[in-house]
Parts: sequence; structure tokens; C-alpha cells
Amino acid sequence: MNRAGHQMSETLFLGALLTVTGGFLDAYTYLCRGKVFANAQTGNIVLLGVKLAEGQFDALLHYLIPILAFALGVVVAELTRRRFRSHPAIHWRQIVIALEIAILGLVALLPTGEWDTAANVLVSFVCAVQVQSFRKIRGNPCATTMCTGNLRSGTELLFHAVQDRDPTARRRGLQYYAIILLFILGAFLGVWCTEQWRSRAVLVCCGLLVVVFSAMFLKSGEEALEV
Repeated sequence: MNRAGHQMSETLFLGALLTVTGGFLDAYTYLCRGKVFANAQTGNIVLLGVKLAEGQFDALLHYLIPILAFALGVVVAELTRRRFRSHPAIHWRQIVIALEIAILGLVALLPTGEWDTAANVLVSFVCAVQVQSFRKIRGNPCATTMCTGNLRSGTELLFHAVQDRDPTARRRGLQYYAIILLFILGAFLGVWCTEQWRSRAVLVCCGLLVVVFSAMFLKSGEEALEV
């Protein structure tokens, strides 16, 4: 267990890598895979409603399938946690990360165009298992694949920091804003890499996740398994 008493999976270092990955994937699918947001499904749900209102029923599956894939990812993450959370050799979250790496490697092999829907389904699934499996940074609830909740929490904490002169609230609020900046950095990196390498740019995320997977072996033997 680290000095702050948090699991390795909740450290700022791993949270930063996962957040950069989240921003990267959102930029990647928007620029390279048909202007679909793979992370937070609010955008796809809104666009689904727009297409319904416009009578463009042939476009519904383009947005509906990633939404369903995201829901499936949440289910798979929970099943993985229940099945492997007491495994003696590997943390269940490492299994999730290994699954993410394998799926994103497959996405890199899919050509753009007619395979975009399949790629978006896979990326949405990856984002779902990640956001479901990694829900805290330094003990604070935090999302690594979307920003709305982080923005709300960070702003609320900074308000309390100013009004109540609470240094703990200030520190936690700044942490949320740091995560948002890392998401923006990931999106910036995603744009640049996608312009250079198109569909294979997603391999950069595989590299980041390999670091996450490896770092989780550094956990202390005293680290308690999370329920």
C-alpha cells in the first residue's frame, strides 16, 4: 500500500495515464471513425435523438450500437471483478487492462470507412470497462474517460475551498482540474497521432496501457482487495 493508503490502481500516476488514454480515444473515434464519441455516450444519445427527429432511420445503428457496446462493457467489467477479485497472482483490473490492449490492437488493424462501426463498438466497449473498473484517484471518485462529473466535483470543491478556506477541498478540487487538463492533453495527442497514422494511431493507447498493466505489479502485498 502506498503512503496515502490507496491502492496502486488509484494512484495519480495511473489515473493520469488512463485519463490521457480516454481523451485520446475520444479524439480518435471522432476524427478517424465517423465522428462518433466513444467515451461518454451522452453525445451519441443526443445524436440518436436528432436522427430520429430528422427521420434518418438508416443512421440510427451508427449511434445505437456504440451505446449498447458501452452497456455491455460495464457488465463485462463487473463480471470480471466478481470472478477474479480474489485471484492470488493478478489483480482483476490487470485483466481488464489486458483486455483493453488486445481490443485496441484489433481496432488498429481495422481499415477506416466500412469498418468504422465495428471500430466504434470496440472502442466504446473498452471505454466502458475502463470507466467501470477505475473509478477513484487518490480515494476520490473520478472518471478517466469523461469530464462532466469531474468538472462538477472540481468546481464544487474549489467553491468550498474559497468560501470555507478549506485546504483539503482546494487540493482535491485542483486534482479534478488536473485530470481535466490531462484529458485535454490526451485529446490533443489523439488529434496529432491520428493525423499522422490514421487508424493505427490507437496503438499509442496500447503503449500507455502496457505501462498501466506493468505498474500494477508494484502494489504492496498488504494491499487489500477492493470489494
